Amino acid sequence: MSDTFLNPVTTQTWANGRHIVRCVKVIQETWDVRTFCFMADQPIMFFFKPGQFVTLELEIEGKPVMRSYTISSSPSVPYSFSITVKRVPGGLVSNFLHDTMHEGAELPVHGPVGLFNAIDFPGAKVLYLSGGVGITPVMSMARWFYDTNANVDMVFVHSARSPKDIIFHRELEQMASRIPNFSLHIVCEKHGLGEPWAGYRGYLNQRLMELIAPDYMERVVFCCGPTPYMNAVKRMLEAVGFDMSNYHEESFGATPPEAKADAVEHAEQAADAPELDVSQLNLVEFIGSEKSIRVAPGETVHAAAAKVGLMIPKACGMGICGTCKVLKLGGEVEMEHNGGITEDDEAEGYILSCCSVPKGDVRIDY
Repeated sequence: MSDTFLNPVTTQTWANGRHIVRCVKVIQETWDVRTFCFMADQPIMFFFKPGQFVTLELEIEGKPVMRSYTISSSPSVPYSFSITVKRVPGGLVSNFLHDTMHEGAELPVHGPVGLFNAIDFPGAKVLYLSGGVGITPVMSMARWFYDTNANVDMVFVHSARSPKDIIFHRELEQMASRIPNFSLHIVCEKHGLGEPWAGYRGYLNQRLMELIAPDYMERVVFCCGPTPYMNAVKRMLEAVGFDMSNYHEESFGATPPEAKADAVEHAEQAADAPELDVSQLNLVEFIGSEKSIRVAPGETVHAAAAKVGLMIPKACGMGICGTCKVLKLGGEVEMEHNGGITEDDEAEGYILSCCSVPKGDVRIDY
């Protein structure tokens, strides 16, 4: 046996930032869903809050692309992490991953971040509601509580298009068969010829919810799935007077329509606005690149960087993913984020460039 294997290794702990990882395993979960497992060459313990996500930094057809995916594995398996991806017809990133991501491939990832997690919103009784590949964050939560023998009463309800589309089916059934505090319920929209199915059929509704979890009004709800699914669940719970402070849903994804409308409105206002005096502009200096520019009030640090040819990595554009984090060396900004940065990072001077607006002259380490 090699002596190198027996020698102790220096183990580092994962922290929010940019890391190079290597794909070590690809698992075919269903006919169109795969799990990609990653590790670091230098051993790193990937501690994160179950439910959080990472952002992949990819190059597709010669262009940089950032895309966020929830971590589907549990931090109870600390030396690797996994994402589970459904191949979407015409989907740029999902098809790229399915077609090209293989064992040994390396790529940078950013994270972990995310407010949707089981640690910040604890509950003795929880209800997991998932649709399709939205199962990934709640699966991470369930795996965590299962592996740590937590005294948490879990009801897991998953909606799938058909029996062949049920992700993690065997593992879910195993968990349900081994511990009494994990109740599994799967709802299939339909089933095809040759697909025997004795479970629930159709769509999740209030009557079915009352049958599955009669005490759902007393539970902390974690919901993730396609936007129509989450909207339907939210309307159903609001209609019966559920305490929505106990309702949590995954929030990253495509730019909301209202955000796009705001961007159009702001662009129209800018086109009609009179030119500003130089004294009204804010100076943004990028120290590492020795570049600077004056921007109008309301423009972000990220926009300033783009104007001088600096491409700060960005994925969500809404202060959620944390990809665009940079160090502020001087000056003040107004930052309206959505959980993409920690209080510790803020205390050290870091900001999210996509949602940070200079309040005067600022200096950025980039």
